[in-house]
Amino acid sequence: MDRKGPRRLAELTWPEVADVAGRSVLVVPVGSTEQHGPHLPFTVDTDIALALAERLAAVREWVVLAPPVHYGSSGEHAGFPGTLSIGRTACELLLTELGRSADAFAAVAFVSAHGGNAVPVRRAVARLRGEGRRAHFWEPAGDPSDSHAGRDETSAMLALRPATVRRERSVPGDTRPLSAVLPELRRGGLRAVTANGVLGDPTGAAAGTGRALLADWAADLLAASEEWHPGE
Repeated sequence: MDRKGPRRLAELTWPEVADVAGRSVLVVPVGSTEQHGPHLPFTVDTDIALALAERLAAVREWVVLAPPVHYGSSGEHAGFPGTLSIGRTACELLLTELGRSADAFAAVAFVSAHGGNAVPVRRAVARLRGEGRRAHFWEPAGDPSDSHAGRDETSAMLALRPATVRRERSVPGDTRPLSAVLPELRRGGLRAVTANGVLGDPTGAAAGTGRALLADWAADLLAASEEWHPGE
């Protein structure tokens, strides 16, 4: 088939996949369904992971883009209605089994935009590598004092899905660095740290800032993907 834009698994048939899988990397966006303050939707992490993976797939002809994983390890957000979490163990198992099922591909790479997924994704990648499979992991870097539903994520959503952002409800949360709130967060969840579910200050968010941030993240992902090249 003629290729226009990212090669998406959702748009291919199995014979088309068979033609390219052995020289392609399956890229799986990994997000979450969790609260992001009173002003952002539950899909922020998935939206960002998918947007970045799409940008990668658009310029790497050897990438096949998988449908995103919408659920992750978000137990720390359980105090806020609507958060849906599968926990660390299930998340690790889910990604491990996805990686195992992708053996037709030269490699699998997980692009995660939720910090709570870092441990289970890294464990899944380690297990897959221990089994002799090629597996990779990437996540965006962030400001430790703006780690959840603050300026960066709000700006990114203003760039990606502006209609979902309730600007009038944007108010600061706890603006201490993540390292300073982690002990309390681990004991009582995010609700014990911030009443509105925000770690950071979203009031200065802007679409232009979001576009620049997404471009920086995409460039970092592109650079990291150099090591994923499947070869001939």
